[in-house]
Formats: sequence, C-alpha cells, structure tokens
Amino acid sequence: MKVLGIVGSRRKNGNTSYLVQQALDSIECKEIETKLVFLSDYNIRGCTGCEGCKDTYKCVINDDMQKLYPLILEADAIITGSPTYFYNITADMKAFIERFYCFQVFAEDDRSVWSSINEALGGKYAVVIAICEQNDEEDMGFTAEAMSKPLEGLGYRVVETVKILKLFKKEDSLKNQDALEEVKRAGEKLKKTIILRKETEEKLKYI
Repeated sequence: MKVLGIVGSRRKNGNTSYLVQQALDSIECKEIETKLVFLSDYNIRGCTGCEGCKDTYKCVINDDMQKLYPLILEADAIITGSPTYFYNITADMKAFIERFYCFQVFAEDDRSVWSSINEALGGKYAVVIAICEQNDEEDMGFTAEAMSKPLEGLGYRVVETVKILKLFKKEDSLKNQDALEEVKRAGEKLKKTIILRKETEEKLKYI
C-alpha cells in the first residue's frame, strides 16, 4: 500500500513541508510505503479544458505532471498540504489539482451525471492540511475546501481536514505542539483506514 504526500509550498523547509512530512511519518510502517513530492520541483501547467482526456482518461498536456500521474494512480491515498495565499491554495497546488480533471467521467448526454475512475476502481482516501499565518480561521478563506472539494468529487474520501493557524516563520510549526499532534492524528487515522480496507478486502474473499 502507498501514500503520496504533496507539498504545495515553495519553501522546502517551511511549515507546510514539515507538517505534511510529520503526517507521512505517522503512517509509514511495514504495510505502507510513503513518498513526499514538492510541486516546486515540477513544471505543471493548469488544465486547458481541451477534453483530450475524454476517452482515455489520460491528460494530453506533455509537461512534468506526466511524471506524477503514475505515482498518483499507484497511491491508495494522498496527503495534500498548502499554505494560504490570498485566501486560497497556492498556484502550484491549484494547477496540480486541475490536472486531475482527466480522472473525471461524464455521461455523454448529460454532464450533470458524472463519476470518476477512482470510484470505478473502488475509491481512494485523502488528508488535507491547510495552513494560515493569521489568527482567525476566516482569514484562511477557501484553502482547505479548494483541496477537499475537488478530491471528494474525484472519488477520494477525505478522512481528515486539518486547519492550522498562526504559522508564518518556517520554524513556527516546530514550536506548535497542537499542530504537530493534529497532523499526526490525521496521519494515524488515514493509516488505520487504509489497513482496515485491506483487511476487509481479504475477509471478503472468504465470504
């Protein structure tokens, strides 16, 4: 089983990176392999709405997202993390999530009827980590929802949404014990969920 951590911040040693890594650390065990990805290492364009993926469920844009698609498809779950930029996710995270559009499936005669390849394949799981420097959750804006809503629509069950406030300097997360406990708790819940699913799949073979 595999879990992929996605960092939407360009600060590789910043709060977002640290907290996503902490969540991954709480998951990794002999049954689960984890991998951390920094979106700043990849050149990813936003979705162009060309519908080139309509019949194949594969994006036709030839950029670095093509390197990430195999990791996404292999992963049983993902953890996405983004700081708040102008009440929303970063541009890197936005482009990344847009490019999941190729996993969406629409009925030919009615686009209000839709599904996803993840649902067709049995569903996947996610944890969302949103970070803001301000003291009031209202100032986080849509950061958490801009990750969780698209993922839910793409067949991911978001088992935990973590919202962390008052983090600006890169070392702030090191001092925030509550933040560390929250992301570790979210990671632990994700691990238990993935293992439970695997155990259930095995039991169903004999029922």
